[in-house]
Amino acid sequence: MAVKMRLQRFGKKGQPFYHIVIADGRAPRDGRFIEKIGTYNPLPNPAEIAIDMDKAIQWLQNGAQPTDTVNAILSYKGILYRNHLLKGVAKGALTLEQADAKFETWMKEKEQRITSKLNARDQKKRAEQRERLEAEKKVNEARQAEITRKRAAEAAANNPAPVAAEEEAAPAEEVTPAEEATAAE
Repeated sequence: MAVKMRLQRFGKKGQPFYHIVIADGRAPRDGRFIEKIGTYNPLPNPAEIAIDMDKAIQWLQNGAQPTDTVNAILSYKGILYRNHLLKGVAKGALTLEQADAKFETWMKEKEQRITSKLNARDQKKRAEQRERLEAEKKVNEARQAEITRKRAAEAAANNPAPVAAEEEAAPAEEVTPAEEATAAE
C-alpha cells in the first residue's frame, strides 16, 4: 500500500480550497483518506497554509510520498528542511539543539524575505496608485482648462452687446461731409 501526502479539493468553481491529507495512493482524489494534516488556500497572496508540522514529519519518516504540489508546500513551510535536520540528528552529525538553532535561523530569514516581499508589493501598489492619481489630476486640469476656454469663447459669441456698442460709438465719432466743410472754414 503506497501512502501519499496529497491535496483533497474543496471549495466551489473558481475558488479552490484544499485539505492536505494522507491517503492510500489507489484512493480517489476526493475520496477516502487516512488522516488530515492541514489546509491550503491558494487564493490570497501569499497563500494561506496551515499544517501540523509534527504529523507531517512523522508521516514523512514513515515513508509517505508527497505529491509535487504538497512537496512544494512542505518545502515552503520548512517541514522538509526540519526533516532533513532530524535525519542528521539521528545519524549523529549534529545535536538536537544545533538542529533547532539552524531551523530557527532559517525560519527568521524566511519570515524576513516574506515580509520584505510583501512590503515591496505594497510600496509598488502605492506608487502605482500615486502615478494614477497624478495622471488623473493632469487630465482633470486639462479638461478644466478646455472648459474654461470654451466658456470664454461662448461668452464672447453670446454677448454681442459690448461689441455692438463699440461699433455704434465709432460711427458717432465720424464727421459728416457737411461738418467737415464748416470745420475747414
